[in-house]
Amino acid sequence: MPLFPAACRPVLIGSLPGTDHRQAMQLITAHSPEIPLWQQLPKLPREGMIRQFLSGFPGLVEEGGKFWVAADREDFPEKMTSFYEEYLRVSAVPDQLGASRFALGRDTAPGFFTLLDSLGASPRPPFTVKGQVTGPITAGIGLKDQQGHPAIYDDNLRDILIKLLALKGRWQAAILQRYTGSMPPLIFIDEPGMVGFGAGGFDGISVEMVKSAVNGVIDEIHAGDGLAGIHICANGDWGPALDSTTDIISFDAYSYFDNFILYREPLCRFLRRGGILAWGIIPTGDPQAVLNESTASLFAHWLEQLDRLASLGFSRRQLMNQTFIAPSCGTGSLPPELAKKVLAMTSSLSTLARKALAQTEY
Repeated sequence: MPLFPAACRPVLIGSLPGTDHRQAMQLITAHSPEIPLWQQLPKLPREGMIRQFLSGFPGLVEEGGKFWVAADREDFPEKMTSFYEEYLRVSAVPDQLGASRFALGRDTAPGFFTLLDSLGASPRPPFTVKGQVTGPITAGIGLKDQQGHPAIYDDNLRDILIKLLALKGRWQAAILQRYTGSMPPLIFIDEPGMVGFGAGGFDGISVEMVKSAVNGVIDEIHAGDGLAGIHICANGDWGPALDSTTDIISFDAYSYFDNFILYREPLCRFLRRGGILAWGIIPTGDPQAVLNESTASLFAHWLEQLDRLASLGFSRRQLMNQTFIAPSCGTGSLPPELAKKVLAMTSSLSTLARKALAQTEY
């Protein structure tokens, strides 16, 4: 049985073009009313993928549009001690998360609070709600110390980062649970760096480190009664993600399905335990591909991929029940009209897929 009744429902990825959160929220609810999510607008400086979730990191410095951790300053040990004291306190009493550094703030995540306003004004609850947090591998590569060294290579900074992101995910799950009724909220971990750890720029990052770091975030999302997803729009080694404790894998099926399906054994284990695929069949990375494709062409492409995956020993019906229809990634880098087309194709392709599911007996 699937961990969640996905059943080819549409689910979106957070980033959108523009700078108006209310307009972005209207766009989301128009195309994904069953599973709304909060918007990330990367054109706003503090809503970049890395910076957005770093508030509360001890020693974080922000000047001239840049940020880093000043771990060489005299007061850093004291700030680090304060971080761990607060972490232990809220871990013991999770109800205190909202008044801690582990809650999202309106200065860096206004989209989250725009979502809460929208949910509060809605006459009926959605099917569920989606949040997101940047993963510790991707954030650990992007966050640097005062010498420009990635935080992931420093044992102390890496541990702080994992704990910070994990509790930000848990806090989201706990807040969003208030709006989802009997369904758990979905918290996606944006982690493209997870499949690239073997590349030259990631020397010294072991498979064990990758799994431990990401599972640490997943565990806290589960503790907040949420389902965890890993969103990866890159290509590489899918083994660690599929072998993690995640409930959902969000992948770029449009560009990388052929590589993804090569990981037959871990993929089959993931599906047999009820794992869900957020099937990123709608392109976002290439504007020309967005222009050229249609709902009909992408639906045919998805059905062909579905049959290839079914040939590994699954029924079409099982796979469709364990599928979300999704864009391959966010649309924050696309022109507004193409972003709208991506969202519209996601919604309409989901409608076709759900009709196909209703007609599928096996």
